[in-house]
Amino acid sequence: MAAVELGPPAARVVVLGASNVSRGLGRLTAIAGSRAGGRLDLLVAAGHGRSYGVNSRVAMRRLPSILASGLWRALERERADAARPLALLTDIGNDLLYGFPARLVADWVGECLRRLAALDARTVITRLPLASVAAVGPARYRAFRTLFVPGCTLSLAAVKEAAADLDARIAALAAEHAATLIDQPGGWYGLDPIHPRRRHLAELFHAAGDAWGLPQGRRRGGAGWRDWAVLGSRAAEIRSLARRVRFTPQPVVARHDLRVWMY
Repeated sequence: MAAVELGPPAARVVVLGASNVSRGLGRLTAIAGSRAGGRLDLLVAAGHGRSYGVNSRVAMRRLPSILASGLWRALERERADAARPLALLTDIGNDLLYGFPARLVADWVGECLRRLAALDARTVITRLPLASVAAVGPARYRAFRTLFVPGCTLSLAAVKEAAADLDARIAALAAEHAATLIDQPGGWYGLDPIHPRRRHLAELFHAAGDAWGLPQGRRRGGAGWRDWAVLGSRAAEIRSLARRVRFTPQPVVARHDLRVWMY
């Protein structure tokens, strides 16, 4: 889809994450759009099971790492005439479940932060949901691991230790890069310890909007059916399905009030 030639956006939002971004993309678009006070440009690198540092696979679909995605190329290409980026980094604990140590995951996040700092981004990072993880017992962990990450071999104790270690490293990175941290209260979660209930995703995205300094606007929590249907049917720029590489031209949405790039 060809880009619509318009003036600079009122807000340019960059979102890095995994399943929680994909689950809440309609809400995020509605909330950021209502608070931006003009056209919203949204650049997203997400997807179920997405990794910050390595290629990831869910069923037959593969995606490149966030660091290797085309998002960074798009940000550089558009930076001259664009608004200051407003960035959100979330779903940071996924890579622990793939067996990567906290130190390495923090290095990947740190590289994202360095790239965003070079673009003068105003960045927000969600902390790991330590309260939710702490409440998980052995039976629930076995069920969760079987359902979401059957290849994970870590014990529950090892996961809890790695999550606390990574959270401390993320807090240090946030201080180093002048990023704002957002806590994720245990009350946001149910039986699933890493996916907040959908209604709480709106609270998360409004907290990011507050940290970015966006006007309060209308405190919308839901997504319009139009945006929900459109965004749900769009695909990342590069992905592999059943070992066949698929390319989707970007942006996937180009309207007078909204442009969306997905990587």
